[in-house]
Amino acid sequence: MAIEQGNVSKILSVLSHPLRREILLDLSEKGESSFTDMLNLLKVDTGKLSFHLRNLSPFIEQTPNGKYKLSRAGESAVRVIHDVESWAEAADIEREQSQLPLASFSKRLSAYLIDFTLILAITMALTILPQIFTYSTETLTSSINTMLFITVVFLWLYSMLFEGFSGQSLGKRVIGLKVVRTDGKTMSYEHASIRNFGKILPLLPFDVLIGMRMKNEMFKRYFDKLAGTTVIDLRSQ
Repeated sequence: MAIEQGNVSKILSVLSHPLRREILLDLSEKGESSFTDMLNLLKVDTGKLSFHLRNLSPFIEQTPNGKYKLSRAGESAVRVIHDVESWAEAADIEREQSQLPLASFSKRLSAYLIDFTLILAITMALTILPQIFTYSTETLTSSINTMLFITVVFLWLYSMLFEGFSGQSLGKRVIGLKVVRTDGKTMSYEHASIRNFGKILPLLPFDVLIGMRMKNEMFKRYFDKLAGTTVIDLRSQ
């Protein structure tokens, strides 16, 4: 069955006006609304509202008490409006993502090594140095194993807290990097915790290798893609 493109154009023309979309969305939310309620909501004069309601006649109908509500076509129109809003948001996010000054792998590695060295030094001071003076090989070996375990856990906690709070660990602050969410929203502890699972030493090589295979400059590590985060260079030109 051929679709009359002229009718399609008319429908799109009706929905193109933001005030008409607002009327339909308001009716979808409230169920029904009076002419006076719409005047108070939209802050327009009577003639202007009447004009837009006439244009919306395929999508609205009046109840026995004189209020307006969506027709079946109006309910479909609201779904179209929501879909288009989602497409517009996605397009805006993609545009913002393409403009992000992404950090290079070498700078990200430098920041990681600074953080790792810092945490390792703190852990050694707490676990290894006290054992050196005991001259016990068995105790020292046990302390090294404990030190490695504590370093991994401490590094994850440290990275999660600092990046979740401000997007920057001390290493990233020194190098001039920052973790951000790819959807443009505020960084959170949840996203920071997910992306930093990949920094656990047994997982790190696989995290980086999978990230390289994705061939996406935004996600140099797989856990960044999983968390929806990336790292930007604050000192980029």
